Amino acid sequence: MGKTNDNLIVDGKRLDGRAFYEMRPITMRINAVENADGSAQVAFGNTEAIVAVYGPRKLFPRFLQENDRGIMRYRYNMAPFSCTDRIRPGNSRRGIEISKTSRLAFEPAAFLDDFPTTVVDVFTEILQADGSTRVTGINAASMAMAVAGVPMRDLVAACSVGKIQGQLIVDLNGIEDNNSEADVAVAMMPTKDRLTLLQMDGVLTKDELFTLLDKARENCMRIYDMQKAAIKNSFKQNPDAEAAVEADKGEMQ
Repeated sequence: MGKTNDNLIVDGKRLDGRAFYEMRPITMRINAVENADGSAQVAFGNTEAIVAVYGPRKLFPRFLQENDRGIMRYRYNMAPFSCTDRIRPGNSRRGIEISKTSRLAFEPAAFLDDFPTTVVDVFTEILQADGSTRVTGINAASMAMAVAGVPMRDLVAACSVGKIQGQLIVDLNGIEDNNSEADVAVAMMPTKDRLTLLQMDGVLTKDELFTLLDKARENCMRIYDMQKAAIKNSFKQNPDAEAAVEADKGEMQ
């Protein structure tokens, strides 16, 4: 979608009717991919991501292994049908960049040093794109990794914030993302109050950036609560899975 000259704010509201600091409806579920070690599906409004995680498992061929730590491979991909203009299948420069930054968002959280010579594979597929795809994928990947039993210091929660027509906003949709004065992707470990990703495109003043970071933190805490609730509710329906996770926690400690 290209730039538009239309107003993005009408009568004090955004085009989708939201207030400036209002997020879109969020849905989350786990075990979305049956044959994965862990999986999750997350939607922020019309943006939807599904993630499958495999590992930690032994990495082959051996020359790829790290003797003192495990490694994480993160693949972000937009399905050809995910947006109005059909996307060419295969790697793109944007997909490679988002894959790398998303992986870096998880490296402070995962205990990869405890699993030398292994790999954790994270496959993120964007099923429908309407802005904020990378943070939607990160939220789903965090849940999928937890379900897979990948030991982590904390879940990683992520959201987008930005600026349109002089107004600071949260959770950018597609038209806002494409026509923003600035957009910022934020990921953090909420209980540690530690940022793991801060990526900005555009221009903000120092005060604007700090205001948006405060809003991002508030939203990440809300998302974090939803992540935990989705995982716990699923385990209530499957006591064996809950027992397995508790066992993993005991081993990690």
